[in-house]
Amino acid sequence: MQSSWISLLPFVVVIPIALLTKQVKPGLLAGLILGSYLLKPNLLGGIETLIAYLIDNLVKPNNIRIIIFLYVFAGLINLTKMAGGIKGVVDLVGRKVKTKRSAMLLIWLSTIGTFNNPNFRIVTIGPIVKLLKRRLPLSIPKIGFMIEVTSNPVVAIIPVATAFVGYMVSLIGTALRQVGIQESPYSVYIRSIPFNFFSLVIIGIGIYYSFFKEMRNTMQESLEEKSEAQKEEEELQKCLQAYEKEAPSKPMNLLFSLSMVLLMTLYLSWLDGSSRTNTIFEAFVRADALKVMLEALFITFFLTLIMIFLQGYNISKIISTFIEGGNELVSVILMLSLVWALSAVSEDLGFSTYISSSLVGIIPQAFIAPVVFVLGSFIAYFIGSSWGTWGLLMPLAVTLAHQTGTNISLVIGAVFASGTFGAFASPLSDNSITLCAILDLPVMIYARYKLKPSLIAAGITTFLYSLVAFLV
Repeated sequence: MQSSWISLLPFVVVIPIALLTKQVKPGLLAGLILGSYLLKPNLLGGIETLIAYLIDNLVKPNNIRIIIFLYVFAGLINLTKMAGGIKGVVDLVGRKVKTKRSAMLLIWLSTIGTFNNPNFRIVTIGPIVKLLKRRLPLSIPKIGFMIEVTSNPVVAIIPVATAFVGYMVSLIGTALRQVGIQESPYSVYIRSIPFNFFSLVIIGIGIYYSFFKEMRNTMQESLEEKSEAQKEEEELQKCLQAYEKEAPSKPMNLLFSLSMVLLMTLYLSWLDGSSRTNTIFEAFVRADALKVMLEALFITFFLTLIMIFLQGYNISKIISTFIEGGNELVSVILMLSLVWALSAVSEDLGFSTYISSSLVGIIPQAFIAPVVFVLGSFIAYFIGSSWGTWGLLMPLAVTLAHQTGTNISLVIGAVFASGTFGAFASPLSDNSITLCAILDLPVMIYARYKLKPSLIAAGITTFLYSLVAFLV
């Protein structure tokens, strides 16, 4: 389909409806319905198209892996919670974590063991910090903000043993081959990391608000906390009190599972990549990260089942607890399915092509990097996917850089920065959706809460690209 302004319409309806309903799913569904009927404007054609896009995107290997990973990991965490793992860790760190500053330090230090995937990190650290709130005067939106600062922005700049690095390097390799550049994609990726300015800036902002200055309470945050207190807090406290009376305090039940996931991920990454190269470092790059992480998770899951069973829990209790934990993320999985389908519909309508084609040939060399960042951030905010944005924008950005003689590493860094902005700031981001489900935050209100620091970071990032473009 030839791209035109019509390709903008599905995304035009998403945000207003989501803001009006304070729910993301109705906006996504409305955008998907509109996009489906724009592709096939007849009664049955639109419905057939909608179903086809949902199914086609659900069965994609990487998407299925993400869904299974989220469900199994949420179930695993619920098992460790039942067996006293989370309570034990809270008791353990509670002896040290007695102030808001030390709670922030815990969030940052926990990155060391959970850096391999943003959703892995969110699902792991979110429940622990949420329980700590009962002992400390912590703001749940601020907790969410700090967890997100240490999730996608951090993972995007770590060059080994993450779910991102293989995908990022493969995109670079494809784009380089299209313009005839015979250079190691991984080397180019390494050189682009210092130019992912948004990740670096938002991490700096996160450190500033964690340890040096309180984030100002906005009206949205106050309304959010008031709503949560009125509707959920009393029942939540009663549930947690009953739960803590029954559960033992066994921190090793959680620490074993997390350590095993990390160690098995590292080992299987090396094992998977070593068949394609002789160097250890390159083996981590060549590994199929999502496949490896899922394998590591299943190995950990089976070992955890055995461990918990040997502690005296019966099989029926273990199974029901696992299913309860996985089912908590069904709404997240539904939302992700809508996001993936809507992104695919918009691409077939020519959304990215329409926006980007008007820029070719009219952008001065010095403005390639900042324009790529701004354009990519716009796309990423509306589709809520870093991977989707990188995939859509990388070929265009590398072509523009090559044709104009712009530093390719700088422009690739701008592409990755723009996708990171979208994954961090957009209410459609799977990271934000997962985090809000775990912390019981309204998605749209939380998105408005973090929008200001996100835009400040984006503004600083744009300035840095403009400045560096004149120097490199």
